[in-house]
Amino acid sequence: MEKTDEAGKGTIVLATVRGDVHDIGKNLVDIILSNNGYNVVNLGIKQPVSAILEAADEHRADVIGMSGLLVKSTVIMKENLEELNARGLAATYPVILGGAALTRAYVEQDLHEIYQGEVRYARDAFEGLRLMDALIGVKRGVPGAKLPELRPRRVRAATVEIEDRPEEGHVRSDVATDNPIPTPPFWGTRVIKGIQLKEYASWLDEGALFKGQWGLKQARTGAGPTYEELVETEGRPRLRGLLDRLQTENLLEAAVVHGYFPCVSKNDDLIILDEQGNERTRFTLPRQRRGRRLCLADFFRPEESGETDVVGFQVVTVGSRIGEATAKLFESHSYRDYLELHGLSVQLAEALAEYWHARVRAELRIAGGDPDTLDGMFRTAYQGCRYSLGYPACPNLEDRAKIAELLRPERIGVHLSEEFQLHPEQSTDAIVVHHPEASYFNAGGER
Repeated sequence: MEKTDEAGKGTIVLATVRGDVHDIGKNLVDIILSNNGYNVVNLGIKQPVSAILEAADEHRADVIGMSGLLVKSTVIMKENLEELNARGLAATYPVILGGAALTRAYVEQDLHEIYQGEVRYARDAFEGLRLMDALIGVKRGVPGAKLPELRPRRVRAATVEIEDRPEEGHVRSDVATDNPIPTPPFWGTRVIKGIQLKEYASWLDEGALFKGQWGLKQARTGAGPTYEELVETEGRPRLRGLLDRLQTENLLEAAVVHGYFPCVSKNDDLIILDEQGNERTRFTLPRQRRGRRLCLADFFRPEESGETDVVGFQVVTVGSRIGEATAKLFESHSYRDYLELHGLSVQLAEALAEYWHARVRAELRIAGGDPDTLDGMFRTAYQGCRYSLGYPACPNLEDRAKIAELLRPERIGVHLSEEFQLHPEQSTDAIVVHHPEASYFNAGGER
């Protein structure tokens, strides 16, 4: 970055760690700190520790900030801290860590025990600002400046009881095995390109966009306009303007690759078959340790039944152009426009996935019970379910390689990173299940 801060408040080097492509949280920290007088050296995504330390030395950084969304990124952060220890740099660089997979206890207890310097957890960009203020204040000897106390664990890990599987062997859930098996319109895969915005824009979840992505909300004091009024005066007008811009500037390249494959289940495995009935690949999926003991494999016919079931897979994308446009906005410091366009791009990818899932249900002729309202659709009040990789029922991101082998999503410009992330970012994948009992559940607990 060209920005200099010779007499400024301090310098931080920010990076998304090696193997992780998610940068919205890190960029929010950049925005908040920059606007509060700090010099931010933002290295971007997939940064090895060597690059982070080179930048810290070059820019004479006061603090290092590392971010990541993936569970694996928490391991990378631990390795990075150990590398700082090994190089004798822990006393030089206090570290702020943030990301969805991190917990305060992991950072401020486990990692604090490992790191020979100061390490703190930032739940969001504003806590990052408070930590930066404290760290710089302590370093410069500001009277009264001190770091927040480390927070002890609320519950000791040793007190957590885990119910092991019974010794008598595999236990299946009570999911029905006599439901009708739909006949797919074809076997194998299909590629659909050039999907028009008007086809899937109506599936946009405005609540998730306005509240979750854009942070639209009523003032805490209760004064001023209500949320509903803000939606009408700010949310929807801005949304219409952005959608018009996407059309005018041709920033969307919506495309889908999807397919239907014969399959059976065996214990915790979903086995994908070829046309001759031989195993092609299999997904080993987690099972609940208590409650109904659900496993995603249970929604398909057991191998011993002698019947063959059908499973769908889909990968959708709105293309790379919209991501390139958001990156340019960030680089030009158009932060509000950046946040709004990025949030919209994420929700448009989700809208496309919902739209295509509805197409799949129609093709399988199980859409007769679909709700009449969009709200009902978002509550999944229909038959079947769409399970995205990385979520509780199918958390293993490495299974994306198997979906990629089946669907070959490079045909629509979607590729896997070395850490099994989809590129471009505005893309989603899913295992599509037709079973009437299919619902979202956490394999780590009860339904």
